[in-house]
Amino acid sequence: MESARIVGALARYTGDFALAEDVAQEALAEALVGWATGGIPDSPVAWLLTAGRRRAIDAFRRRAAGDERYAVLARDLDETTPGADLLFDPDAIDDDVLALMFTACHPLLPKESRIALTLRVVGGLTTDEIAKAFLVPVPTVQARITRAKKTLAAAHVPFQVPDARERPERLSSVLSVIYLVFTEGSSATGGDSWIRTDLAGEAQRLARVLARLEPEPEVFGLIALMELTAARFPARVDASGKPVLLDEQDRLRWDRSAIVRGRAALERAIAAGRGLGPYGLQASIAECHAVAPSVRETDWDRIVVLYEALGRVAPSPVVELNRTVAVAMASGPAVALTQVDELAEGGGLGASHLLPAVRAELLSRLGRRAEARDEYLRAAELCGNAAERAVLLEKAARP
Repeated sequence: MESARIVGALARYTGDFALAEDVAQEALAEALVGWATGGIPDSPVAWLLTAGRRRAIDAFRRRAAGDERYAVLARDLDETTPGADLLFDPDAIDDDVLALMFTACHPLLPKESRIALTLRVVGGLTTDEIAKAFLVPVPTVQARITRAKKTLAAAHVPFQVPDARERPERLSSVLSVIYLVFTEGSSATGGDSWIRTDLAGEAQRLARVLARLEPEPEVFGLIALMELTAARFPARVDASGKPVLLDEQDRLRWDRSAIVRGRAALERAIAAGRGLGPYGLQASIAECHAVAPSVRETDWDRIVVLYEALGRVAPSPVVELNRTVAVAMASGPAVALTQVDELAEGGGLGASHLLPAVRAELLSRLGRRAEARDEYLRAAELCGNAAERAVLLEKAARP
């Protein structure tokens, strides 16, 4: 949970992105051994930071004995020096995470590499989770991350939040990272839990910090999307952690304060008068759900129009698949099934479980239970999340 903050602090301390990640991992390895015998310290984060910077000093010593930089670091390590640990106060390094994101989203890197690297280092996502988000093979993601680190090291990119003139060209990538971290938190692609509130909460925190730094309409659009989506978290799982789908959720359990905050952020994005971008459009879709008394009373026609607009602004197979779900609610499953089959022929969703899951739902609504069962089983086989897989298998078993 604290990995991004620790790597961020160490990156600022060493001025070396790759070294910071290495010494953070070495500090963790040291902790796994030391804490097992000596117990967990009162401040685990501070302990890891101290261990990490000691490892950094060792690295600099190996690189150049007597180097002036090493002397400065060694002096700062003297715990008797007033304020020596101020730089590493765990409660004072939140901006380091944002600086880490802007560093990893440097324009020297291709956009896909920027996002993959930042998701790995800042978001803590595995290469498998990132590959699923991009709908690409795992080796492709690994290669992107490796090349990105080497590029940043070769270019001696400074660890800092860029000034106002440089931020706009990185903002889109930073927003993409925050969005994908939140998406993994709200619908986990792996593990046993369907919702990872730690990831979702960290994405929301980063977006709020970013809004103070860069109060652009799309930043508020993303905040609105996350608030309106997170508002449904209390009703999305039951007491045992089993997923509860939209049509079965108790809407009285939705977080009304989050809905109010989300709608206010969306109004701020609209008030800029520039038209809504991808996050603002998705927030508008989430707002349709948030204000509807039930699934049946939801304005599905408006949702279809919003997805069509989103498909033009930010086209993707997932957007098209979501649009077909809205079409099914607005115009019936037969029309939507034709569109899903056309989407399947395009092959854009690869080995994702989403397409067979949607197709199974449509077939089930059309009374074609045997075909629906096969699609549910196929979706379950492709699904990496245990909780979601259990729901798919349960649906497959229904008569």
